[in-house]
Amino acid sequence: MIYLDNAATSLQKPEEVGKAVADAILHMGNPGRGIHGASLDAARMIYDTRSLISRLFHVKSPSQVAFTANSTESLNLAVEGIFRPGDHVITTMMEHNSVLRPLYRMEEKGVELTILPADKQGCINYEDFERAYKSNTRAVVCTHASNLTGNVNDLEKIGRICKKLGILFLLDASQTAGVFDIDMEEMGIDVVCFTGHKGLLGPQGTGGICVREGLDIQPLVVGGSGVQSFLRTQPEQMPERLEAGTLNCHGLAGLHAALLYIGQTGMEYIRKREQYLMRRFYEGVKDIPGVMVYGDFSLESLDKRAPVVALNIGDYDSGEVADELAVSYEIYARAGAHCAPLMHQALGTEKQGAVRFSMSHFNTEEEIDQAVKAVRELSSH
Repeated sequence: MIYLDNAATSLQKPEEVGKAVADAILHMGNPGRGIHGASLDAARMIYDTRSLISRLFHVKSPSQVAFTANSTESLNLAVEGIFRPGDHVITTMMEHNSVLRPLYRMEEKGVELTILPADKQGCINYEDFERAYKSNTRAVVCTHASNLTGNVNDLEKIGRICKKLGILFLLDASQTAGVFDIDMEEMGIDVVCFTGHKGLLGPQGTGGICVREGLDIQPLVVGGSGVQSFLRTQPEQMPERLEAGTLNCHGLAGLHAALLYIGQTGMEYIRKREQYLMRRFYEGVKDIPGVMVYGDFSLESLDKRAPVVALNIGDYDSGEVADELAVSYEIYARAGAHCAPLMHQALGTEKQGAVRFSMSHFNTEEEIDQAVKAVRELSSH
């Protein structure tokens, strides 16, 4: 089996991740709910994980990191917790439905929404952010990298624009956390939403939101927090402000182990290795007759791209191609819309979808070459 669906979830994890989850299930108590050893051990692990995340994204304080189940929950929390009727929000055609659907729902409640266009390569024009600005503009909400094309946005440039305009910058880091450098302070980012099960190599059911100090987000869910139990409302201090109920401590123990692995292995090594494998695959398929590759693969973009290659073969439905890859070659890619409907509009692939290959640093050159060979054979048929 050759697994090339890492943009959906990383299947190959460091061994330490599974061991940490198993150990936590057997020995870990509930953090903040007791003074016995099992509870205190859990609390220490949670705090250490917050600290690792805060260092990864350059958050000023670990307390500004709140844990969620995934990026989708984090983005819903940010969108519904910040915006109010009358606000204007700018986003892009590059977005995943985890950004679009919460914004559409807020639009129904009176939030004004502008969606910036993408060209046929799936790229946005940064000047459009300033063109879309209005007196009631509250924020830009956008992805770091497209989960369909792998195109990466320039966060420093967007951050400077937001600072110039005096608006918030909310980032969806689902496809880049753990692989690309994200510095909230230097890049002017107010909120980072991330998931643990992709580039961070942790378990599913883990994720979080990093919030700039001084920015209040209304909680999406309220309930037990382990502190200030006599309050009728959710505590105002972070992270309890955004964490109600028992955390997924077992999963977060696995995320903790994954973060330590990334720190030891080196994020730069992981990124360069994945980009190398992505380029190897792209170079192998781009000139195959009948194959159409989507996204910006210009020379100046190759070392900035996420490790994703999306393609189609002739006019075949992308689902048929992915099925044939799985059944005949045991190559696992993903087909369809990838929860990115507006990007498919920009690419002209609404009806056909696209077959997405997404690499991990655990993949080998031999696996990439086998995938190229499979695409070439399918195209020749």
